[in-house]
Amino acid sequence: MSFSNKNFLIVGASSGIGKSIAQKLLENNANVYSVSRNTPDIALTKHLVWDAKQPDNSVFNELPAELHGIVYAPGTINLKPFNRLSKVDFQNDFEINVLGAIDVIQANLNRLKAAQDSSVVLFSTVAVKVGMGFHASVSAAKGAVEGLVKSLAAEYASSKIRFNAVAPSLTDTPLAKNLLSTPEKIDASNKRHPLGRVGTVDDIASVVELLLSEKGSWITGQILNIDGGMSSIKTT
Repeated sequence: MSFSNKNFLIVGASSGIGKSIAQKLLENNANVYSVSRNTPDIALTKHLVWDAKQPDNSVFNELPAELHGIVYAPGTINLKPFNRLSKVDFQNDFEINVLGAIDVIQANLNRLKAAQDSSVVLFSTVAVKVGMGFHASVSAAKGAVEGLVKSLAAEYASSKIRFNAVAPSLTDTPLAKNLLSTPEKIDASNKRHPLGRVGTVDDIASVVELLLSEKGSWITGQILNIDGGMSSIKTT
């Protein structure tokens, strides 16, 4: 895929899936801008410091007049029994996963419109489609992400802005390190997936790359479950 002369904003390119997406775009000659608290260790076009919990949206003034795509990759894994989840836990997950995405999109709508053919990718989780214990807070926040995606896809279809979400299952990222911290945990997690393994950052980044490209130009308003079959099939 070629992204020559196209501008993309990756929120959360300092590690994990966001970093892998940024690398794929850079390899295909895109101009890649990032915003996050920490500076990524890759050769981006420009990095801006921004925090979803204390957003300073004036930093976006440094971006070009056109954005052909935005990827909002920050996420949370806060797994607790429901009776141990505080209101603050729910607020924190909602703030990072939903309100942060809203801030970024609203601050850059005119840039997305100016590109005349742009794509926004947000992230959900398999736990929205498949009920999972201890996921109440993150599932509530990611469920809101899915609703946001579908509403914005409808509202901005005439502006040629596509909105989609990717809903992974457990993926080997720094965010999930505690869930994959021992060989026993890795083996158990692999066995829960019909394809026999947890996801990799490349599994997810490749799908996002498609959604940002011309090859994904007829895809909007979708929640793509990239989860090794967990949300759709049962093999035993």
